[in-house]
Amino acid sequence: MLAIFKREMRAYFTSPVGYMFCAIFYAVSGFLFMLNTVQAGESANYASYFSILLFLFIVIIPLLTMKLVSEERKMKTDQLIMTAPVTLFDIVMGKYLAALTMFGSAFLSSSILYYIPLAIYGKPNAGLYIGCVIGVFLVGSAFISIGIFISSLTENQFISAFGTIGAIIFLLFVSALNSFINNEAIRNFLNGLSITTRYTYFSNGILRYDSLLYFISLSAVFLFFTVRVFERRRWSKS
Repeated sequence: MLAIFKREMRAYFTSPVGYMFCAIFYAVSGFLFMLNTVQAGESANYASYFSILLFLFIVIIPLLTMKLVSEERKMKTDQLIMTAPVTLFDIVMGKYLAALTMFGSAFLSSSILYYIPLAIYGKPNAGLYIGCVIGVFLVGSAFISIGIFISSLTENQFISAFGTIGAIIFLLFVSALNSFINNEAIRNFLNGLSITTRYTYFSNGILRYDSLLYFISLSAVFLFFTVRVFERRRWSKS
């Protein structure tokens, strides 16, 4: 797993992907933070900054995941990896942890950096701020697992990227469908499926174990699906 992790981390910085991700994330998140806190004055609301940040994931998460497996399939190097003395779980987890490290490093470092002026010039609610950070990180980790799964289904990076974009948009906006649905059972199902509904608890400073379990389970399920895709391809090549 460690070898795969190091390989993928190296790949992020030997290609423009890692630099593009960092540049887009820091530029856009810095602008959003300034807009929602510095320029907002007394009406500053950092909770809204984190909520808006979720929609940035539509662009930046596919950047991290679109090449992780699809490029391997296109270049046929996935066959070499699958015959290496590592388990399929190690391969998938190595790739996942590399993408998660890229995302987590950028997000957590910016969150710490942005909190400093809030603490100096204001009186932020530390518990609420930490809740938002935990919630956004969990959402990002779930989206990364979905992106890796979609990347494992195709050799085309652009199809992988657009598929991930579509999945993220669906999960972010699925609760909005409730306004068009009268069936209570379906409405409850959509609310349970919605990322934003689960995230709302964290943004209010509420650590609910069912929401925490939801994000962890969502990540685990799509990583399991990715392992199954690798397994199917291994057997089809044998």
